[in-house]
Amino acid sequence: MKNPDDIKYTKSHEWVRVEGNTATVGITKFAVDQLGDVTLVELPAMGETVTAGDGMGTIESVKAVSDLYAPINGTVCARNDALEEKPELVNDDCFGAGWMVKVELAEESGVDALMDAATYDEYLDSLD
Repeated sequence: MKNPDDIKYTKSHEWVRVEGNTATVGITKFAVDQLGDVTLVELPAMGETVTAGDGMGTIESVKAVSDLYAPINGTVCARNDALEEKPELVNDDCFGAGWMVKVELAEESGVDALMDAATYDEYLDSLD
């Protein structure tokens, strides 16, 4: 699966799609493949402030429990509560229905520091 070009990426395998002053956040296909079948997703609360690089929840799979890291600075303005009942949405459609949170961007959001798809693909190649 090709990584979408309209998304920014982190080295910890989160993705960010910015629309206006809001960013949708999820985890990449690479992360999903490493985790295996997702069984539980714990997300930050509505209104919680997140800081780039800090933990903002956890994701549990048949293989491991991993931290979710905030890729940007901002305030959680929406959560994908469907993941509580159907965490497998992350496996099925990580760039769509498996999104995790929407964040209202802070003034210094850090979006410009994130990787574009080509740079993220190069980063993934360097992990081999």
